[in-house]
Amino acid sequence: MSDEQRPPASPEPGGGASGGPERHGPEPEPIRFFGTTWLHHDGGYGLRRAGVAVGSLALAAAGAVVLRFAFQGLEIADVGPFVGILVVAGFAICSALAFRRTWDGFVRRRDPAAESAADRSAQSLMFIGFIGSLLAYFCRSLVEAPGEKLHRTEYTAARARHERRRGARTGNPAAKKPRPKKRR
Repeated sequence: MSDEQRPPASPEPGGGASGGPERHGPEPEPIRFFGTTWLHHDGGYGLRRAGVAVGSLALAAAGAVVLRFAFQGLEIADVGPFVGILVVAGFAICSALAFRRTWDGFVRRRDPAAESAADRSAQSLMFIGFIGSLLAYFCRSLVEAPGEKLHRTEYTAARARHERRRGARTGNPAAKKPRPKKRR
């Protein structure tokens, strides 16, 4: 039998067939750039947080440079001060809205059923205000992984629900309970 035809030693790494521990209950949801290292703050969690902070700040600075070049193009075109003020105010407002929307995404989940056409149209504001979104990532990564608090509360609630359900099912459900004898 060649190596390609041999079955793998275990179906999944760390699974029950390989003798590793079996996992019961809910699994932590991975966070972008962090995976599940946010749960126990292991696997380079601190370096990842520092990398996200530096990366998001560097991208925000690069975006500001690009916007500066665009503004210089408007100055060269001599469009007037009113258009310049409108462009700066537009990017500032869109950046503030993008910051707030991104920050709220770290604190609470959006209901996908309640997402309306207005939420979909706000995507263009997020695109224009990308600097605000990057700054929200930077600010949040100084404290924790962006979205860690939300994921941690959801995970602990799911673990508590699992433990309650598991505790209620102790014993053999197929065993019959003895009936009390009837008095005649």
